[in-house]
Amino acid sequence: MGIIVQKYGGTSVATPERVKNVAKRIVKTKNEGNRVVVVVSAPGDETDDLISLANQITDSPDEREMDVLLACGEQKSIALMTIAIKALGYDAISFTGPQVGIVTDDVHGKARIVKVGSEKIEKALNLDKIVIVAGFQGMDTDMDITTLGRGGSDLSAVAIASALNADVCELYKDVDGIMTANPKVCPDATLLPRITYEEMLELASAGAQVVNARSIEYAQNYNVPMRVRSSFNDNPGTLVVKEAKEMEKLFVTGITYNKDESKISVLGIKDTPGMAAIIFSAVALENVNIDMIVQDVSEDGITNISFTVPTGEVKKTVKALESVKDKVGIKKILTDDSITKVSAVGVGMKSHSGVAAMMFEALAEAGVNIDMITTSEIKISCVIAQKDCETAVRALHAKFNLGKK
Repeated sequence: MGIIVQKYGGTSVATPERVKNVAKRIVKTKNEGNRVVVVVSAPGDETDDLISLANQITDSPDEREMDVLLACGEQKSIALMTIAIKALGYDAISFTGPQVGIVTDDVHGKARIVKVGSEKIEKALNLDKIVIVAGFQGMDTDMDITTLGRGGSDLSAVAIASALNADVCELYKDVDGIMTANPKVCPDATLLPRITYEEMLELASAGAQVVNARSIEYAQNYNVPMRVRSSFNDNPGTLVVKEAKEMEKLFVTGITYNKDESKISVLGIKDTPGMAAIIFSAVALENVNIDMIVQDVSEDGITNISFTVPTGEVKKTVKALESVKDKVGIKKILTDDSITKVSAVGVGMKSHSGVAAMMFEALAEAGVNIDMITTSEIKISCVIAQKDCETAVRALHAKFNLGKK
C-alpha cells in the first residue's frame, strides 16, 4: 500500500459538517487501499481570533507565548477530525507537531523546520490507523512550542510527506487548483493542470495565497510529488512538477499580486561604501524579509534607499533603522502601506523576449503608474498604488491572453 499525505485548510474544517465531509473523503482514500496521513489547519478564522484576543491585552504580545496560544487552533482540528473518523467506524489517532518530532529553529512566529521524525507515524500506520497531525506547529531544541508562520500547515504536510517518502502530498484548498489569476479579480481565469515548482514558488512568493511559498521550496528541494486540489469536489486539480514542457510555450503562466507589503524609504544616507550593509544587517537581525530594493542616484555625497517589507513587520523594521540612524546619517524614514506588488510569472520568459515591454505597455494603457520594478529569470514585478491593483491584474491577464478561450 502506498502512503498519501493529505492537507486540509481552515475553510475545509470550519464547521462540524465540513469536518464530517472531510472525514468521509479521508475514509474513501483509505478504502482505495492507501495508508493515509492527514495534516489539518486551525478551523476557519480561529487563528485570527486568537491573535485578536492577544491584541486586546497588548499590542506587542510576547512571541513565545503567541506560539503557545496559536498552536491551540490546530489541536482543536486534529481532535475533532479524529473523532469524526472514529464515528465512521475507522481507527484513527491524532498527534501534535512536537509529538511526531517536527523540530524547528527557535524563531517564534515563523520557525524553519530542521528535521521531521517518522517513527511515531509509521508505527501508527503499521497498526492500520489513519494518522491526523496538527499542521503549523513544531518545537525547538528546548522543547518550546514554535509555529511556522502563515500557511505553515502546507509546509508541515510537505515535510511529513518527505520524511515518509510518500507517493504524493495532496493540498486540499477551497479552490479547484492553481489558476492563471485570482478568479475573484479575473472571472475568466483558467485552471492550470500542471505547473513547475519554479513557477509555483515565484507565484507564491509574489503574493498568490493558494500555497505557502516555503512548502513549495521544501517540495522542490526534496522532490516531493505535490497536487493542489479542491476539498469540495473530486476534480484532479493542479500537479506541481519539475518540468512542464507545454508551459514553456506560454510567455506568462499566471498573474498575481500582494497587497500585504509596505514601502520604506530611508532618506539622507551617506553615499560611502558599507552604509547599505549596516542598514540591511540591522534589519536582518530583526528577521525581516526584504523584497525589492531601489537606490537613488547620489547627489552631493547623499543618497536615498527604498525597499519593501511585509506590512506586519514595518514597526520592527523602523525600530532597526532607528538603531543605526546616526551611524549612517539617516535624515528621515518614510513608510507607505498604500502599495501593491503585481507580478507576471512564467518559465516561458526564459526563451521569449519582450515580456517586460508587454507588461509595461499593458499597465500604461490601463493608466497605472509604476513606482518600483524588479525582475528574475521567470518573473517581473512592479510596485503600484493599491487602488490600481485590480485594474492592473485584469489588464495583464488580458494582455498575455490567459483568459478562458
